[in-house]
Amino acid sequence: MPIFKPFRGIRPSGDFVDVFPTHPLDNFSQEEINKKAQLESSYIQMIKPYVVSKSKDIDRNLRKIRTNFEELLDDKILVQDASSYYLYEQFLPNKSVFRGLLGLVSVDDFRNGKIKKHESTITQRKEKLAYYLEKVSIQAEPVLLTYTANPKVELLMNHEEKNVPILNYLDDKGTRHKVWQIDNRLKMKEFKDVLEQIDSFYIADGHHRIGSTALNAKNLQEKNKKHNGTEYYNYVFSFIVSNQSIKIHDYNRLLQDLNGLSEEEFLARIEENFLVHDKGDDPYYPSQKFHISMYLGGKFYSLHVKHELRAKQSTMNDLDHFLLEEFVIKDILGIENPKTTDKITYLKGDSSVEGIKCIKEKVDSGAYKVGFGIYPVSFNDLLKVSDQNIKMPPKCTYIEPKLVTALVMYDMKQ
Repeated sequence: MPIFKPFRGIRPSGDFVDVFPTHPLDNFSQEEINKKAQLESSYIQMIKPYVVSKSKDIDRNLRKIRTNFEELLDDKILVQDASSYYLYEQFLPNKSVFRGLLGLVSVDDFRNGKIKKHESTITQRKEKLAYYLEKVSIQAEPVLLTYTANPKVELLMNHEEKNVPILNYLDDKGTRHKVWQIDNRLKMKEFKDVLEQIDSFYIADGHHRIGSTALNAKNLQEKNKKHNGTEYYNYVFSFIVSNQSIKIHDYNRLLQDLNGLSEEEFLARIEENFLVHDKGDDPYYPSQKFHISMYLGGKFYSLHVKHELRAKQSTMNDLDHFLLEEFVIKDILGIENPKTTDKITYLKGDSSVEGIKCIKEKVDSGAYKVGFGIYPVSFNDLLKVSDQNIKMPPKCTYIEPKLVTALVMYDMKQ
């Protein structure tokens, strides 16, 4: 069983909850970040020395972020709670609801395989994030972990949400965020006891964040002669949600060219491994696993993976993304390394035909020659790949909930 422990969360106080949190920075252009950095008492203003500063003295910029953070605590704009778990719930404009628990997991459990991953990470990105963590010592956005639902955990959360939340925040996208603090010792023990029945956590979103936290812990451990494993840097701020409270959407592909083939030649090659059905101009959303949508030359096609291809004994042959990568992107289009090519664009879907319409729009613009819509990865396939320590191709899962930054934070210096 992996550790999941309470922590002393740091959060905006009073009216500042409406101005301090933000969506993750990769949602914004640099121009938008520059504007948001001017908002008084906001998270982006706090980290302004890193995201806006023209100074090339990175260490100085990072030290300034830590100073800004401590000043916000001194000024009571941020407050630190007693050791707690937190129930966190999102209510989206489309009526979707996601809920789970905020707490800390151990980097040792990540290293030992009790927290399982399904994606590869980029070393340089991890190193950059680890350096940031070492200098700033703040985790502002939790890693999203999932597990198979436990009815006892659901029951405890049902009871807790009858209380008054400590945070009630409506973001600019219309999503309502509510947070309940669980600091009663008896309640914390009840949660701890049922959570100990969970065998493994699975990373749904945040592979680089958890990887960089583990790398930072390793670096600090090597510097700390008195290291004993209980230091604050050994833990990862996490949001755990059951399979009842995540949604895995499609992640689609756009290709810039057909590797010198005509459309007729390309279709003929596709037919070697797929049954191809012409759908005309009617947008086709794949109805099930092993069915892929393709848009080419102003027409939609359904591609059904041939049985002999699916029957090969391989976990990866159970994934449409892998089959498309191996037998179309690599074999026909000649792209040997999809991780490094600039010929592929990844397009987030929303588990509906609207994502397919976006593919059509992009291809019709002339920027791409062909687009593929892929049926979403199932929760069970996510677990199976993670359990076997297999890495999926890039950009296979677009998972909700998407978390805001700095609604609750973890101070690694406490």
